[in-house]
Amino acid sequence: MATLSQWIAGARPRTLPAAIAPVVVGTAAAAPLDRVDLGLALLAVLVSLGLQVGVNYANDYSDGIRGTDSDRVGPIRLVGQHKAAPENVKLMAFAFFGAAALVGLALVAISEAWVMIPLGALAILAAWRYTGGNNPYGYRGLGELYVFVFFGLMATLGTLYTQAKELTWVGLAGAVGVGAIASAILVANNLRDIPTDEVSGKRTLAVRLGDRGTRLLYAALVAVSLLMVVLVATGQPFVLLAVLALAVLWKPLQALRAGATGRDLVPVLAATGLFEIAYAALFAVGMALSQ
Repeated sequence: MATLSQWIAGARPRTLPAAIAPVVVGTAAAAPLDRVDLGLALLAVLVSLGLQVGVNYANDYSDGIRGTDSDRVGPIRLVGQHKAAPENVKLMAFAFFGAAALVGLALVAISEAWVMIPLGALAILAAWRYTGGNNPYGYRGLGELYVFVFFGLMATLGTLYTQAKELTWVGLAGAVGVGAIASAILVANNLRDIPTDEVSGKRTLAVRLGDRGTRLLYAALVAVSLLMVVLVATGQPFVLLAVLALAVLWKPLQALRAGATGRDLVPVLAATGLFEIAYAALFAVGMALSQ
C-alpha cells in the first residue's frame, strides 16, 4: 500500500506550476480593465490544480495498466511500480476531477461566466482521454497540443473572462506564452522518456521528432514565450521583466544543448516548471507596474 509521501510524489508536484501560472497571467491581464478579483482567481487556481493532479493520477493509472510505466526514469509510478492498486489510483484521479468540477461550478455561479461549464466539462474529458480510453491521443503525439490548449489558452483566458467578462490581446499573448512553457515541460518529460516510449509503442511527439527535433522544439517553445512578452511590452512596457525568468533556465539549457539524457534531464524538467512560475509572477508584476 502506498504511503502518503508516495501519493504526494505520484501527484507529480513539479508539474503544478503549469496549473498556477496561467491563472496568475490571466488575472494580471485583467489589470488594465481594472477588474482584478483575487477571490475568483483563488477559485480558478483550485480548479486548475485539481485538473492537473487529476490528470497526473489518470496518466499513472492508464500508463500503468498498459505496462508502459514498468521501466521509467523520473518520478514514482504508483501503478507501474506496484506501489498502489490501479483501482485506487483511478479513484484518486476522479476524486480530483470531481473536486475541480465542484469548485468550477462555484466559480461559474459567482462570476456568471456560464460558457465555462461546457468548456470545463471538455477539459475533464480531455484530461482522461490523454492516456485513457481505447485510443488515447497522448500516444499519438498530441499531448503537447492538449497542454497548450487547456493549460495555456483555456486556463489563462478562462481566468481573464471570469473576472473581466471579456478577452483582450494581452490575455491572448499571455495565454500563448504560458501555454508554450507548459508544453515545454511535457516536451522535456517526453525527451527523457524517448527510449522507453519507443519500446512500449507510445508514439509521443518526442518519439516522432527524434532526439534532435525534440530539443529544437523545446528551444522554440521557450522562444515563443519570450516573444509574447515582447509583444505585450509594446503596450505594457514593464512586462519585459518576465524575460528575466530566463535566468532560471540558463544552466539547464546548456545541459540540453550538451545532449543530456535520462536522469540528467530531470533538472531540466524541474527548471522549466520553475521558469513558468517565475515568468508568470514577473509578467504580473510588470502588468501592475505598467498601469
